[in-house]
Amino acid sequence: MRTQNKTQISAFLLGISEDHRLQPVLFGLFLSIYLVTVLGNLLIILAIISHTHLHTPMYFFLSNLSFVDICFTSTTVPKMLVNIHSQNNTITYKGCITQMNFFLIFSVVDIFLLTVMAYDRFVAICQPLHYMVIMNPRFCGLLILVSWTVSILHALVQSLMVLWLVFCIDLEIPHFFCELNQVVHCACSDTFPNDIVIYLATVLIACCPFAAILYSYSKIVSSICAISSAQGRYKAFSTCVSHLSVVSLFYGTSLGVYLSSAVTENSHSVATASVMYSVVTPMLNPFIYSLRNKDIKSSLKRLFRRVTENVPIVLRLNKSP
Repeated sequence: MRTQNKTQISAFLLGISEDHRLQPVLFGLFLSIYLVTVLGNLLIILAIISHTHLHTPMYFFLSNLSFVDICFTSTTVPKMLVNIHSQNNTITYKGCITQMNFFLIFSVVDIFLLTVMAYDRFVAICQPLHYMVIMNPRFCGLLILVSWTVSILHALVQSLMVLWLVFCIDLEIPHFFCELNQVVHCACSDTFPNDIVIYLATVLIACCPFAAILYSYSKIVSSICAISSAQGRYKAFSTCVSHLSVVSLFYGTSLGVYLSSAVTENSHSVATASVMYSVVTPMLNPFIYSLRNKDIKSSLKRLFRRVTENVPIVLRLNKSP
């Protein structure tokens, strides 16, 4: 069994629905979601880069979150669109491992960024006089570097452990991408070490950051309640609403996937629930930050105004002999 040539193994992604009548609808839906996700997050990044008053730690982390969200959806959605369009759900073994590896990287970076942003709000509200000293550019860059380093190492460990598994037949993955748990459960060798590592990683990389976020917001709420004026409390809380909404959406949908996988054995239900945190959430993040944040809204308006002012000039130059 160990001499099995893994390069000849193929994986079949069963997707969200096997109903051929729904495939055109799903293609149009996910293509629209993907385009909106990429465009929305690119606009957030451009708005932050092009306006110096947004060059602060909070918006630095937000621009990184937008970049990761683009990469996060680009890991799974384009391949799903190709599969739907070609009506061929096959993916190579190498392609499956690669997709799983990058999905793990970007999902963990996403979690760490949400945690870092919660810490940023904690320092801004609970220690405002020391904010610029604590959240200096070097420390912010170090937080991003640590997030990426830990995420890459985690994905590397998980991928190497999957490579040690033996697969007797071609993989039939009841998902629209190569999700770690689904790939591991397709193996015909002992997966106990993999299950232990996955469990420990879930506790350390998902639960601990979530506990840190809850702790940060408990301190933030205590500090806000101590503010005497209602206007001051509203101003302090308004800086946290967007981030709190994104955290609730991400962890709420992730918890929904976990509960649905624990309660039901219907794999398509789990795949459908996974769409919420892996596809829909990255699309909604730009809307949450642009609608709830006055600085982002004003920067986007200036960006659009600058673009519309330059368009007539370009057209005029093109028409000149």
